[in-house]
Amino acid sequence: MNKFIRNIVAFSLKNKFFTFFMTAVLVISGIFSFIHTPIEAFPDVTNTQIIIVTQWPGRSAEEVERFVTRPTEVAMNSVQKKTNVRSITMFGLSVMKIIFEDGVEDFFARQQVNNLLQNVSFPEGVDPEVQPPYGPTGEIFRYTLHSPQRTSRELLTMQNWTIDRQLRAVPGVADVVAFGGEEKIYEIQVNPTLLQKYNITPLEVFNAVSKSNLNVGGDVIEKNNQAYVVRGIGLLDKISDIGDIIIDQNGDAPVLVKHVADVKESALPRVGQTGLNNEDDVVEGIVVMRKDENPSEVLARVKEKIEEINQNILPSDVKMETFYDRDNLMAYCTDTISHNVIEGIILVTAIVFIFMADWRTTVIVSIIIPLSLLFAFLCLRMKGMTANLISLGAIDFGIIIDGAVVMVEG
Repeated sequence: MNKFIRNIVAFSLKNKFFTFFMTAVLVISGIFSFIHTPIEAFPDVTNTQIIIVTQWPGRSAEEVERFVTRPTEVAMNSVQKKTNVRSITMFGLSVMKIIFEDGVEDFFARQQVNNLLQNVSFPEGVDPEVQPPYGPTGEIFRYTLHSPQRTSRELLTMQNWTIDRQLRAVPGVADVVAFGGEEKIYEIQVNPTLLQKYNITPLEVFNAVSKSNLNVGGDVIEKNNQAYVVRGIGLLDKISDIGDIIIDQNGDAPVLVKHVADVKESALPRVGQTGLNNEDDVVEGIVVMRKDENPSEVLARVKEKIEEINQNILPSDVKMETFYDRDNLMAYCTDTISHNVIEGIILVTAIVFIFMADWRTTVIVSIIIPLSLLFAFLCLRMKGMTANLISLGAIDFGIIIDGAVVMVEG
């Protein structure tokens, strides 16, 4: 080993220009890697995980487990390179998590799960959803909607139909989750007395409404050398259209929904509520980042999109306001680490100079610190890994320069 090290030192001294050239290449490559390596607040140490969420509203936990969770578990047993399958079943909801071995790519795991889900027979109206690829540290931004004039129902409608699709289009965003507010629905309240009068059942009302909200296509009619497309326009456009749906015939007169029921705008029963400071009911949105993305770059794009939404898309009385921004944490931690690194380098250099009593030796030993850090970022970049603030804050300069001190003393 001694001979090997002596040969390296002799080669470096003999080929000074080559040594300086390779050092310059290392420095340039390290700086480039440092700039382009994603730095996260916390390390993501979890294996690849695929989460399947299945909703079956109004069904008990026993029914959901029997007809949704168990068939899905049986199908997922065929997944290759998995380590564990966990599930939780609640009222109207089934959540399943498939955990894979270390090193399994997300695309490979997701493809297996999607293929096997096609073979599962679910009850009518049940459609499982495979969650987007994000990790436990993917929550990077939160915002709230505020308006002095509009209700939480109107704000949630804007969130679901306008803001959601705008933010999902931002590169690097995996999901947008909304909390709070009333979810808008159109409610049909049937009158039992009127149903009995027209001899109509609630099921007939339900079937009539379900089958009416659609368009139908016909053939083409040729007349006077012109082709006319036959279409049936049945999509409901406004709330009064629901009341005009035909349920049955009473002699020569049609029985409409408005003859046996009241149609009005309403909201789903609430199971929770979001408050902020002195406001008891607000609409909040959470932006979740895709796995292995650069948080700083994604946040910059999200903020740019939010500014565009506030200025050009939302009404003048509605504003999106920042509630949580990962950039604040990143900036605070990065500044702290930068100060610690600079102070550490200065302190280590001073101690080395005191004990070595030679400025050339001190400079040689001190140069090892930035070169080692740049080389570490180069390795991270080559392996496609991310840096995190916890690991950067645990750098031990004493260990970094230990080898150089021994070599110089020798």
